[in-house]
Amino acid sequence: MAIVSTEGRWIEVNPAVCQLFGYQASDLIGMPAQALSHPDDLPLGQSVQERLLVGGQEQVEIEKRYLRADGQVIEVVVNAALMRDAEGHAEYFISQFCDVTAQRCAERALLELNASLEQRVQTRTLELEAANHRLESFVHGVSHDLRAPLRAIDGFATQLARRTEGQLDAPAQEHLQRIRAASTRMSELIDGLLELARINRAVLRPGKVDVSLLADWTLAELQDAEPMRSADVQVQPGLEVIGDERLLKAMLSQLLANAWRFSAGKPQAWVRVQGERMGDALHLSIRDRGIGFDTAYSAKLFEPFQRLHGSEEGAGNGIGLTIAQQVAMRHGGSIRAEAEPGVGACFHVELHDQEIHDQAIAEAHT
Repeated sequence: MAIVSTEGRWIEVNPAVCQLFGYQASDLIGMPAQALSHPDDLPLGQSVQERLLVGGQEQVEIEKRYLRADGQVIEVVVNAALMRDAEGHAEYFISQFCDVTAQRCAERALLELNASLEQRVQTRTLELEAANHRLESFVHGVSHDLRAPLRAIDGFATQLARRTEGQLDAPAQEHLQRIRAASTRMSELIDGLLELARINRAVLRPGKVDVSLLADWTLAELQDAEPMRSADVQVQPGLEVIGDERLLKAMLSQLLANAWRFSAGKPQAWVRVQGERMGDALHLSIRDRGIGFDTAYSAKLFEPFQRLHGSEEGAGNGIGLTIAQQVAMRHGGSIRAEAEPGVGACFHVELHDQEIHDQAIAEAHT
């Protein structure tokens, strides 16, 4: 603390002020206080004095820079109060000085670190986006290049079967059927890869989603495709979550199609979709009474191209559950499975509400 005259000269200083500025008390007494100010902050110090003397304020707090005796720049919070005599005339200033140099250095270092980290994150984000774009271009390019020969294989096999109808023996006809079936499976695999790439790259557009409606819709599509199959399907009403409707529809399509296919050998397809809210999360369960599987291998279910059953038992392209898992993960959740061979399976899905951004709201209104 120090006492400064109304003319701006040091009158009294305590030892802490001497230590702060690196001067002896005898050196400071009588010296203009502004003599220690950083040249760039001289106007700020002058304004404080004017505000106290002319502006009618009794106390002012500012932060400014000073020069120590050794030339070091320090940053100081100054609290100055004007003292008056009994008649109200200004007598002197009482000033309190608090050295905040270390704090400000730490704050600047933290800001620089944050700026550096932000720049690195932006750089990595751009690199990741570029890599994703290259991957997407690669997938689309490969799929385009593969589709043409697949169509040719299937087309020539079809023509060959038509032209040689009644001329080929049973083994030869079976070979042609296998060729066509293999080309169909390859085409489905390409579609699955494209869908997986789309799921991973799609921009989330969160909104209020009626999961029950999506499940009913998906099950209706499955039943329409096979109207002769007997089915007992039930969906719990009122299941809702804030998420991307397109991706959630894709997830349900994969999970319910899975339950439908693996129930093909049963007299009746039995599927139940149930759920409950827990905080900001929706917990779904999709049960079936299909052929089930050994839970010892459940970890492989969500790996691409991993199948626990053969195609004759209803196995798909090996990507469907990977797609479903990716959708759940993009909604802050996950999928786990439990089953028993010959009894059925249950997939437990956890989905967390997503934040609805202003852009998504505007798009929803339009």
